[in-house]
Amino acid sequence: MSAVDLSRRCRLPELMDTEPVAFEEFQDCLRDLTRINRWSLAYRPTLGWLDRVVRAQPGRPLRILDVGFGHGDMLRRIAGWARTREVAVQLTGVDLNPWSARTARLATPPDLAIDYRVGNVFDLENEGVDIVISALFTHHLDDEELVRFIRWMERRSAVGWFINDLHRHPIPYWFVRGMVRTVPVNRLVVHDAPVSVARAFTRRDWRERLRAAGLPDDAVTVDWCVPFRFGVGRIK
Repeated sequence: MSAVDLSRRCRLPELMDTEPVAFEEFQDCLRDLTRINRWSLAYRPTLGWLDRVVRAQPGRPLRILDVGFGHGDMLRRIAGWARTREVAVQLTGVDLNPWSARTARLATPPDLAIDYRVGNVFDLENEGVDIVISALFTHHLDDEELVRFIRWMERRSAVGWFINDLHRHPIPYWFVRGMVRTVPVNRLVVHDAPVSVARAFTRRDWRERLRAAGLPDDAVTVDWCVPFRFGVGRIK
């Protein structure tokens, strides 16, 4: 990607979505992404939104579904958040890649009751869920899939839903591209990290997709978060 037009979403696929690799390399890639998530304050928007949910509906047990859980690090953070705030939670994740589930289970202490599942989120039609979350997932979708996902979350969630994803902008693009070339990370991350930013969204993109999903502007918050993320949330 020597030249990239950030005025529109990039259509270049990510290697971790398309390239067959050994389990050990995939596991190494997810570990590196978890380290980047810690450095980039990736968990803060989701945990802050969950605080808003708890303030709005105190004392309510929450069934939380994480779509595209990857290494399972967001669900483990939520488990710690819930323990600190004494919130009863039932934590479930769904991911298309069976190696994500294997990696997440290996990384999760046995005392954390997190249910990691392999499958397509659109097949989960008969299970009750209060909150649907995703982090760094929606930029993997094309525009039609994203609109379908928003509609699915709106239909299936009893309390609300929250998307935590990147902001497509030259500053994070060039920063990430330079960083992954200078620090020791998996080759998949070297390729995919800048592609992820180029595949991500602007505020205008989000408003257009939300309207296409049938949601008015005042129903969903689109908050910019440091550093260069959007938190797109709906509390019913």
